Amino acid sequence: MVSKQWFVKIKPLAKQAIAAVVKGKTRIVPNTWEATYFEWLNNIRDWCISRQLWWGHRIPVWYCDNCGKIIVTTNDPDKCPDCGGGSLRQDEDVLDTWFSSALWPFSTLGWPAKTPALKTFYPTTLLVTGFDILFFWVARMMMMGLYVMKDVPFKDVYLHALVRDEKGEKMSKSSGNIIDPLVMIEKYGTDAFRFTLAAYTAQGRDVRMSPERIEGYKFFVNKIWNAAKLTFANLEDYNEEDVISATDSLPDKWIKTKFNRAVEEVTESLDEYRFNDAAAVIYRFIWHEFCDWYLELSKPALYGKVDSPQRQAAQRTLHDVFKTTLKLLHPFMPFVTEELWQVLTGGDENSIMISQFPTPNKAWKDEKAEKEMQLLMDIITSIRNIRGEMQIPPSRKLQVLISANDRQVINIIENGKDYIINMANLETLRVQADLVEPKGVATGVVGSTKIFVPLAGIVDTTGEKARLQKEIVKIEKDLHQCSKKLANRDFLEKAAEAVIKKEEDKLKEFKERHAALENALKKLQGIII
Repeated sequence: MVSKQWFVKIKPLAKQAIAAVVKGKTRIVPNTWEATYFEWLNNIRDWCISRQLWWGHRIPVWYCDNCGKIIVTTNDPDKCPDCGGGSLRQDEDVLDTWFSSALWPFSTLGWPAKTPALKTFYPTTLLVTGFDILFFWVARMMMMGLYVMKDVPFKDVYLHALVRDEKGEKMSKSSGNIIDPLVMIEKYGTDAFRFTLAAYTAQGRDVRMSPERIEGYKFFVNKIWNAAKLTFANLEDYNEEDVISATDSLPDKWIKTKFNRAVEEVTESLDEYRFNDAAAVIYRFIWHEFCDWYLELSKPALYGKVDSPQRQAAQRTLHDVFKTTLKLLHPFMPFVTEELWQVLTGGDENSIMISQFPTPNKAWKDEKAEKEMQLLMDIITSIRNIRGEMQIPPSRKLQVLISANDRQVINIIENGKDYIINMANLETLRVQADLVEPKGVATGVVGSTKIFVPLAGIVDTTGEKARLQKEIVKIEKDLHQCSKKLANRDFLEKAAEAVIKKEEDKLKEFKERHAALENALKKLQGIII
């Protein structure tokens, strides 16, 4: 056990380690772990410092074989201070592993010599470790660093969560719930696996891992790959010098503004170690904003006349945005992004790994374009929703009327009419101020703007009404059975938590489906002539 003399020496070191966090010299992330850190250091207990290993730091204790004196010193003694005898024997044990590892931040940099590496890299920037060794390792490095180097060993300490199975249980071989990373990588790919971990690594919460979640992000990798193929195909004749005078279209301006916003949000999230938030922003930008919207909006221009200014502007935007998007994604998906980077740059540039991480481009900021494009997208979405609710095939072209009472809104819609017609698959689109709602239409609302979709000759109202009523009867039966099951006390007491959760999820899904069907029926009844 630790001697009382040594214990007295430890307490000032603990106080310094506490003060360093209190004063903000070292930050613990998430900060909810600060209380645990303080609790350990404010209540230091005796600790067995020895281990019976053949390697490690020898305990600085010697025994005199002549008089039995125990000598504790930092310098190797050559004789006993009491009897003067030279027959001394050092303790055969070594200091515990945590003592050795506590020296890691500076001993690996050449200490005790004053090396260039020690001067350059101490204190380090960031320590990433598990919360379970917050005291055993982190606090000890703090105390040793402050004692030996007179400075904290690191500026930030990020405590990551534990990876558990999909039910929240700790993985163990005996339970048979282990997920082998190598198997997952072989099956779904390294980048999909890495992105899954990032996407579910929320501060203060353990990661619930399952093969299905990893597979979901494999689809994301496929989405990126397909977007890359479309991009490369449309950049085969791209020459940056030829498009200097090309004017950006509204979608070009919009996607650049959205990218700027994504860069800001990702950077802020990474700085705060909110990796799941950063992953969510990247996912939203690439899948929804870039792929689902921009690529589709830009296709008419990209597939148009080869030398047209519109096509050249779209090529420039496609090249610049996709290139910087790869940089933004690289920390999460290093392998896919490196492969695509080399193709995009033709191997003329160095590895994406050493390229500059994106920063917001002031020239790309255009809030006006963002608002205008959002209005057009909301109108397109509203028309698509009507298609879905009324069971109108995506291939069926529609005639749409729009009523707006704002001249500025009318101008935006008129200027963006081609985008709406193309993305919503319309035959005609007419915009008019204060249009009276016609009969036999499905109506959508975007702010103060109303969208009317005439359904005469398009929807079999009688047949659709019968179908909806039949669906409602079926879903009400499912709702009744599920509600009855969850109201059964025996079921709730005997069933496993996962089974109960599954039934609760089913009930929620049934309720949402029922509400959607009722809403569709209500709309249908409102348009029957």
